[in-house]
Amino acid sequence: MKHLIQEGERPAPVSFRTESYDAGGMFEMRRQPWCKVGYAVRGVMEAMVEGQRFLCPPHYATWIPADALHCCHNRQNVQFVSVYIERALCADMPETACTLAMSPLVKAILADFAARNVKVPETEADIRLALVLVDQLRQAPRRDTYLPVSEDELLRPIIEALQEVPSDRRSLAEWGRCLNTTERTLSRRFHNVLGISFNEWRQRLKLVASLSMLENDTPVQEIADDLGYSSPSAFIAMFRRQTGLSPTHLSHNNA
Repeated sequence: MKHLIQEGERPAPVSFRTESYDAGGMFEMRRQPWCKVGYAVRGVMEAMVEGQRFLCPPHYATWIPADALHCCHNRQNVQFVSVYIERALCADMPETACTLAMSPLVKAILADFAARNVKVPETEADIRLALVLVDQLRQAPRRDTYLPVSEDELLRPIIEALQEVPSDRRSLAEWGRCLNTTERTLSRRFHNVLGISFNEWRQRLKLVASLSMLENDTPVQEIADDLGYSSPSAFIAMFRRQTGLSPTHLSHNNA
């Protein structure tokens, strides 16, 4: 059963919250007069912003503008960072929610604040560091969403099944037979509704799943097996295509 998590009032101009939440946590639906950036250090958080769903895996954050109706929930254990920013500091940020790629510098600043339990910067040094963080977030690469999802009647069964079992290796033609439609129809629907191909969507899903496993020090062999790859090298090749790094490099950096 999901448990509701209430967020207290957050001070301006910048404040931080780093928490670990057990699986099944749900943040209440709300609007806030400040901007928010949500970032999962470990695990994956899901956010719904003005009816659009976002995933917050490690290395990516969700940008939520001021006054946007939103809520979050986590299907698995997650360590999550929220950055609350006064709207005046975000004049050149997007007016709608999007995904931000997190640079090593942004992650390092957030990790420093978390390690020192800084929720509201008070010293001159911490205030300067917080403003550097905001400036870096302004410069972060932006994407509409990393792993788009949809309530489309044809796509939803595929999306939900693969989220539940990422190792499911059914082809789009096999999914077409299961849903009494054609491979061509499903392929067109993925491109038209989600903006990417079925194979690209499935690779991104597997990357999201693998990031959580790597954060928990799961061996690459086990990850490859769990995600349905024929060998660890096949998984490593996918990971390099998607991130430019090998999963072993990421594991070493997290050690």
